[in-house]
This record gives sequence, C-alpha cells and structure tokens, in this order.
Amino acid sequence: MSDMPKVFVSGCFDVLHSGHIAFLEEAASYGDVYVSLGSDETVRLLKNRKTMYNENERKYMLEAIRFVKKVYIGPDTGKILDFAPLLDEVKPDIFFVNADGTSDEKKAFVEAKGIRYVTSSRIPHGNLPVRSTTSIRETLKK
Repeated sequence: MSDMPKVFVSGCFDVLHSGHIAFLEEAASYGDVYVSLGSDETVRLLKNRKTMYNENERKYMLEAIRFVKKVYIGPDTGKILDFAPLLDEVKPDIFFVNADGTSDEKKAFVEAKGIRYVTSSRIPHGNLPVRSTTSIRETLKK
C-alpha cells in the first residue's frame, strides 16, 4: 500500500497527445494518479461523436503511462459528473483538473466530499507546444 496521496483525474483521453501526458505528469507530482476514463457511451452523449479509440484501448494506453496508477472506465451517464460514483470507491485526497475542465459545480461537488480541488497550470513538457484534442482536430480540418 502506497503512502502517497491519491490523485483523481477524469477525462476522455480519446486522441492521446503530449498535453495529456504533461497533465498526468503534473497530477503525479501530487501523488498516485487514478483515472476515471469516459466510457464510449459517455463520450458519445457528451461530445455527440464516436471515439477514435474504444474505451478498452484508451484504458490500455493510459495504464501504460508511468504516471498512472490505475484506470477505471466510468459509468455511462453522459454527464459532466460521470466520475461521481468512483470518488466513493477510490477515496482520493486530491481531485486534479485542467483549467478548461473546471466548473463551479464540479468544484463544489468535490469539495463537499472533503477532497482537495487542484486546477492544472497546463504547462507543456519542455519545448513542446500546448496541445488539446480540440486544437488537434482544428489543425486536421485545415
């Protein structure tokens, strides 16, 4: 059993890129990282599109990243707080979120459970560019 704090993150991680890795690396600077991965159905409901990689492939890729302790496929709720049932199972010390993924509702929900809420500074690794799935999709449309 690790003495490290448990750090909980959630996301779709569909088009895995260096921004995701930098986010997970930053999260790992706070402790052991546990990921709630958006299921295929949740991605379809939230983003109105199919995933590029199915949930099992995304789970496999995330588990292969050295900064990640464990990955859970979240329930098919299609809601922003789809990770909620996993908070009671994982019992994290910290909820770590990107600035573009934060909301007052999410913060209030997490803090009401006594979990510290930390927002990422979203700093790219080394000289790499800032990456997001949205910016990658826009670049591919050009």
